[in-house]
Amino acid sequence: MKKILVLGVLLAAIGFAVSCSKFQPALPPDDETLDGPVEGLTHAENAQHLRGDVAFTDEVFTRTTGLGPIFVATSCGSCHAGEGKGHPFTTLTRFGQTDSTGNKFMHLGGPQLQDRALPGFTPEQIPAGATSSRFLPPANSGLGFIELVSDADIIALSDPNDANGDGIKGVPNWNHVPAYVNIRPNAITRNGKYICRFGKKGSVYDLLQQTVNAYNQDMGITSSFEPRDVYSGVDIEPEISLNKVQDVVFYLRTLKVPIQRNANDADVIAGKQLFISANCSGCHTPELKTGTSPIAALSNKIFSPYTDLLLHDMGPGLDDGYTEGTAKTSEWRTPALWGLGLSPNSQGGQYFLMHDGRARSIEEAIQLHGGEATRSRNNFNALSDADKQKLIRFLKSL
Repeated sequence: MKKILVLGVLLAAIGFAVSCSKFQPALPPDDETLDGPVEGLTHAENAQHLRGDVAFTDEVFTRTTGLGPIFVATSCGSCHAGEGKGHPFTTLTRFGQTDSTGNKFMHLGGPQLQDRALPGFTPEQIPAGATSSRFLPPANSGLGFIELVSDADIIALSDPNDANGDGIKGVPNWNHVPAYVNIRPNAITRNGKYICRFGKKGSVYDLLQQTVNAYNQDMGITSSFEPRDVYSGVDIEPEISLNKVQDVVFYLRTLKVPIQRNANDADVIAGKQLFISANCSGCHTPELKTGTSPIAALSNKIFSPYTDLLLHDMGPGLDDGYTEGTAKTSEWRTPALWGLGLSPNSQGGQYFLMHDGRARSIEEAIQLHGGEATRSRNNFNALSDADKQKLIRFLKSL
């Protein structure tokens, strides 16, 4: 009798679980999301990716865990929902540098404005006389692939004297790097500076530097890499462990690349050809390749980010009077276009494009392209309405 009762309970539990599963939302297809690990990680690598995911996505800092006392955000995930682009409400403000000679306002809180504060403290304000720029948080997908593009390949894409006559020059951002970063094998140096590739101005060397800066400047969290407290300006004990920083860096390195959708659609195929013929690909390079990595899943891969990782003069309309590294105030690193079609998912259902989110559509973003991109913009404008829609359909498929 007891066996029959136990069997009945088990069958009821199984039936309940099956019936409940019908009400659970189905997982979205891989090509509709920007988060998730790259394929091919080992068991140990997947475990570290997961630890980094939890630290990046779920950990919210408070006064007792080191937040602030002045800060911009309380967590990494609050600015990178689903690893997608940020919203204008989460923009960062940088100030104080107008040329490559350095930031003149470091003693007054530069380079980043901490516009929030714990009770009892006063948020920062932009000092008088400082130029400033607002930066929208970027999407995080595929960053490990971008980190592994060789310096030699980036230089090969540059054209500082416009030798091919297409109006596009493109130069790397050469910048000093902090002592804690590991210089890449076969790195190319110039006057003590190295080729950098992350950030709106391309001034950050690698994902470790990017992560350490974000903890310190966005949340006021010190680490063994960056012990300086943003409020007092003095070194204090690390507020986050070395292992956790490394887990987050590994997580960012091993995020999958965005997967193109509708790649076989006739209009998407035609749109890609129009994109190339308009020479949008002169900056948004379709394919790059990685070098060798200790993470086998990232080694020697061809991928399609649609960026050349170079600085380009975008004209007076996008000159913000602020710069980082060797970039001029009107120069911006070509943003990767992969994942563009999924941007509204993390931006409240609409587009906020360009470095500060000022463009509310892809076409509006194209119209804001000036300087070296003027010819490509004009090529787009010369297309028929039908061809313009094909090109935009292609961009939305990325």
